[in-house]
Amino acid sequence: MNVEPAQAPFRTHEVINQPPPLGAYDLYSTDAPLVEAVSREAPWAGDDLAAYGQVLGRPETRALGEVANRDTPRLHTHDAQGRRIDWIEFHPAYHELMALQVAQGVHASPWSDPRPGAHVHRAAGLYMSGQVEAGTSCPISMTYAAAPVIAAADEPVRSWLPKLFSRTYDPAHEPAERKAGALVGMGMTEKQGGSDVRTNSTLAEPAGPDGLYRIVGHKWFMSAPMSDAFLVLAQAPRGLTCFFLPRWTPDDKLNALNFQRLKDKLGNRSNASSEVEFAGALAWRVGDEGRGVATIIEMVGYTRLDNVTGSAGVQRQALVRALHHARHRTVFQRRLVDQPLMANVLADLALEVEAATAIAFRLAAAFDRRDDPREALFRRLATPAAKFWVCKRGPMMAAEALEVLGGNGYVEESGMPRLYRELPVYSIWEGSGNVMCLDVLRALHREPQTVDVLAAELAEVRGGDARFDAAAQNVLDRARGGLAETALRRFARDLVVALQASLLLRHAPGFVADAFLASRLPAGADAFGLLPDGAPTAAILERAWA
Repeated sequence: MNVEPAQAPFRTHEVINQPPPLGAYDLYSTDAPLVEAVSREAPWAGDDLAAYGQVLGRPETRALGEVANRDTPRLHTHDAQGRRIDWIEFHPAYHELMALQVAQGVHASPWSDPRPGAHVHRAAGLYMSGQVEAGTSCPISMTYAAAPVIAAADEPVRSWLPKLFSRTYDPAHEPAERKAGALVGMGMTEKQGGSDVRTNSTLAEPAGPDGLYRIVGHKWFMSAPMSDAFLVLAQAPRGLTCFFLPRWTPDDKLNALNFQRLKDKLGNRSNASSEVEFAGALAWRVGDEGRGVATIIEMVGYTRLDNVTGSAGVQRQALVRALHHARHRTVFQRRLVDQPLMANVLADLALEVEAATAIAFRLAAAFDRRDDPREALFRRLATPAAKFWVCKRGPMMAAEALEVLGGNGYVEESGMPRLYRELPVYSIWEGSGNVMCLDVLRALHREPQTVDVLAAELAEVRGGDARFDAAAQNVLDRARGGLAETALRRFARDLVVALQASLLLRHAPGFVADAFLASRLPAGADAFGLLPDGAPTAAILERAWA
């Protein structure tokens, strides 16, 4: 049988009604709540952040995050001759992103340039950087948080500060004195204790003058093992103590940190997390023996701030991708964004992100005012509460944003699964949800003035909205009346929602604040997309990403 040859390729279909790729955009200037927060607290920082936001928003920069997350770190324990090298190999894309953040000063700028608003400026950089790839945030955050602990230490630990303040990222696997810059990691968690670090079994024995010790033991989670030094907790003769443990010894030999393996994690995959054994590693004591928790607790406060800020940033990126899709996808002869039910969902997600952003930058501002005792009390209470609630909402928010894309959202190429996998870690790092709630209770018990500070914070907008007034009074009554442990999660939620509502009433357009109060007070909704009839969804969405 003779068959006529095809005159042209068969055409099965034409690709239509699919959104175009998300092109170049400025992560800073398109984010009104972020711009407004920075303008309030660090007005000098806007141009710098806009320039950084433009770099991060380039498609080629965002592609670096995808590659770094896909091509994960590799641990090389030995060289070809059997010598230990304990070197972690990263894809070059990871190093490019790290170099961007270090050059921006996200790792240490508030300490090297401590002007008013420096922590807000730096928090904005972290918030945007994590939208490209959040796995880079871990070593950046730990270096930022470690700096004040190191600054308070004796020599030779304090002499590391110039390397930590450097704006040059240097990933070389060699002693810090031969590098252009350095980063700091952290190791506290052991197999038997988790958050209960007082059960740590790692031992520290004095090994010479000037606070030098030998460390023997293990860490079940050692974050960013490629770092140049680590702050670790170990049991010294007088109890649990903080130590500064460099990657290399003073005689330019690898310190005895024997990395066993890298964790195979749900998300945060571009960031190396390790298990390590200390086989007599050299370390310098930081602070007094037996005062390890008190020494390192300041660092934990800063990393918890970063959990809130980082989670808000990743949520922001999930919202951006959902809005981009909904504005270009047509279903039933109308764009998704124009359909009331979908607009309700998207507007609700936008409210969640704006509220998370508001509380994150209020906290950053409180860290800027380090010498104000009332701000210190506010930080002590609000940081663990915000870490609990904002980070708990993150995975729920990302799941809803993913669903906006339908089946495409469940596919890796959309970028949404990566964001969804990233968000749970913010609830786990630096203490999980129950630990945060117990910390809220400790803040209320140990510092009676904390409730007065909270009352003053909420009083700034009381008397203007009956819904807010009732919610604020309820939170204050419970804070003063005593709390059972079983009630702590509800209290932490209600505390943060009241703070978010007060911030939106103060700083956001009236239609944003009203919609937030209508949907979250007196009790939060159990799903997104439950804004009341008549909510100004179009105005909210226009503000969310103009």
